[in-house]
Amino acid sequence: MPDIKIAPSILSADFGHLADEITAIDKAGADYIHIDVMDGHFVPNISFGAPVYKSVRQASDKIFDVHLMIAPTDAYLKDFADAGADIITIHAEAGPHMHRSLQAIRALGKKAGIALNPGTPTDFLDVIIDDVDLVLCMTVNPGFGGQSFIPVLDKIADIRKRIDATGRDIDLEVDGGITPETAKQVIEAGANVLVAGTSVFKDGPEKYAENIQALRG
Repeated sequence: MPDIKIAPSILSADFGHLADEITAIDKAGADYIHIDVMDGHFVPNISFGAPVYKSVRQASDKIFDVHLMIAPTDAYLKDFADAGADIITIHAEAGPHMHRSLQAIRALGKKAGIALNPGTPTDFLDVIIDDVDLVLCMTVNPGFGGQSFIPVLDKIADIRKRIDATGRDIDLEVDGGITPETAKQVIEAGANVLVAGTSVFKDGPEKYAENIQALRG
């Protein structure tokens, strides 16, 4: 069984007390802090940009896992890196020159991730997997929190096989509809990083540690 990392998505946090929320999930046992950036163009919603999470970066020393649901990405990569990202993940469909974008992230000294939407085939990884440190498998269509889980478990298992074939330490992250029940399924399929918003932040800070532990199983 892999070491399971939990990455609470601050999209579900109380934005009026965002720094306090990040500190609370850090203390509750979060491994990564997941930052969902949406532009209202690539996905049908707008969240926040680099200045917002830069302002709360001091709230936690944990890995800031920045998921860019934006297009284009290249012009903004340095801003997100400078704001405190440790991992920057971009979508397969977000630009025409994916090698260049992933290499640009690494040139900034950050880990590079690639996100696959539910309808994105896994064979896309064949030509870029050597340039990534994380593969994010979406189990909802990106753009909104609180959506129901799409059971693409065979796809997760296929990604795990492709990762294992590289012999490299690449995270397999899953995002969308993650609850204690679906967490078990995606872990069995091969995921080792779970993104969860509603499941972590429900019921207030006094429950965050319990909610995180429930996802670990």
